[in-house]
Amino acid sequence: QVQLVESGGDLVQPGGSLRLSCVASGGRLNYYTIGWFRQAPGEEREGVSCSRVSDAATGYADSVKGRFTISRDNAKNTVYLQMNNLKPEDTAVYYCAAVKKNGILLHRAEYDYWGQGTQVTVSS
Repeated sequence: QVQLVESGGDLVQPGGSLRLSCVASGGRLNYYTIGWFRQAPGEEREGVSCSRVSDAATGYADSVKGRFTISRDNAKNTVYLQMNNLKPEDTAVYYCAAVKKNGILLHRAEYDYWGQGTQVTVSS
């Protein structure tokens, strides 16, 4: 069973950048489709980005297209989320998730394994 640990969340000004990391143990991430999700207070957990297991093809929510980039480093067993031009509405706890299923999956119900989350706050 894979365990996931996120890091990299911080307080950043609007227009700034952050890179989140998701490190796996207990399994190799190259066998999993990986998703990044976020949840703001009082809101549903929403899919932000996904990297498909078969070919690392990526998908993004419309709200982050052109600003966020998901990538994998299989040698480090780590997935990243590069976030640029951050906006106050990006403020949330960000989670990575994994599933042994192929596809561009942006709904939380698709995923079996979750990290504990990392807080991103965008504010001046």
